[in-house]
Amino acid sequence: MKQILHLFSNKYFLSAMVFAGWMLFFDRNDLISQYDYRTELTKLQEEKDFYTFEIERVKKTLDELTTNQAMLEKFAREKYLMKKENEDVYVIIPESPKEK
Repeated sequence: MKQILHLFSNKYFLSAMVFAGWMLFFDRNDLISQYDYRTELTKLQEEKDFYTFEIERVKKTLDELTTNQAMLEKFAREKYLMKKENEDVYVIIPESPKEK
């Protein structure tokens, strides 16, 4: 018990504890801020990976569309509902279930 009392009466120990408390809880870069920064960094890294994957997919699709005429025609028919002169296009939209 005397050792603990002696430790808390030491001015260097008290200064170090106040400094550590200040740095951990009250500083601009406290523990909560560091956790928030780490969470945001993880989220941004996931977004970067997603967009990198999407860019590669779009580049592959663009390459296919510019080199393959059949792919270009298929893309135009599916995405933009284009048709030839003597064709009719029917768009079927499934009904959503009725709400009660």
